[in-house]
Amino acid sequence: MTKKQKRARDFYTFEDLRNRTRLARDVDPPIRLGVFGDPVAHSLSPQIQNAALKHHKIDMHYAAFHISPDELRDALKLVRELDFVGVNLTTPHKIAALDYLDDVDPAAGKIGAVNVIATRDEKLIGFNTDALAFSRAVRDEFAVDLRDLRVMLLGAGGAARAIAMQCALENCERLVLANRTFDKAKELAGRLSEFFTGPKVLGPMPRLQAIPWDEAAFRSQIANTDLIVNATPLGLNRSDPPPLPARLLSPHLLIYDTVYAGGQAPFVAAAVEAGARAAGGLSMLVHQAALSFQIWFERDAPIDAMRAALP
Repeated sequence: MTKKQKRARDFYTFEDLRNRTRLARDVDPPIRLGVFGDPVAHSLSPQIQNAALKHHKIDMHYAAFHISPDELRDALKLVRELDFVGVNLTTPHKIAALDYLDDVDPAAGKIGAVNVIATRDEKLIGFNTDALAFSRAVRDEFAVDLRDLRVMLLGAGGAARAIAMQCALENCERLVLANRTFDKAKELAGRLSEFFTGPKVLGPMPRLQAIPWDEAAFRSQIANTDLIVNATPLGLNRSDPPPLPARLLSPHLLIYDTVYAGGQAPFVAAAVEAGARAAGGLSMLVHQAALSFQIWFERDAPIDAMRAALP
């Protein structure tokens, strides 16, 4: 096998990242972009970004790295030392990474989470593309804008924070936040309260509300909800319980599941069976990837080539 025929493995580890010789030996062109996550083996980001790099004839490779939470700080130091162009971050690193960056884009700082890091003048700069990517995905999938929707958002982690902020910025009709740790949902609602003081009047239901993670609370919201978003990791593993009991789903709902691992997610399948319109997270992933590419290379992303790379 010649050097140019070498292919990257499905994913690498922190030890691989620390061993420069191993990375250089394993693949050509060199790895100078990647995604850090735990888990990360399911990620389709390498396929999407490598298609974009090939389209633009950029001589580098994008790889997935399994980085645990206790390895994140040192892994980001290595990003700087290895002259990476940047990295994406996925679960569970989007909030924790803020402590290890040199600077953060103001929009990402307001969200309180980053999913893109760019190296500029030997500094690590954090950005968030999840928010705008989610908005574009909803428009792609359902031909409707967030401003016209009553949204129930499941989760309060990095992706959920970005989605919640985008809902607020686009002045959605109402936003209900649910998280297994109720205090995190309440904290997120507090961060967004300034956006929901406008004149929209929808009767007795508050425009912004945090609710406990239980079936009774979910059931009380369904009639006043248009879009339910799963922004939790539930569904990454087939053994996971559903984020919402299938018996609560009804045909009037739109369902967007940010999980995209392994074909149609169980939550999406349950929603379709209930007669609802539903979509998985691939559309959001492609828009997120395109926006990341634009940050790293300051040129338009070849979004058609990126979509074509999906299985």
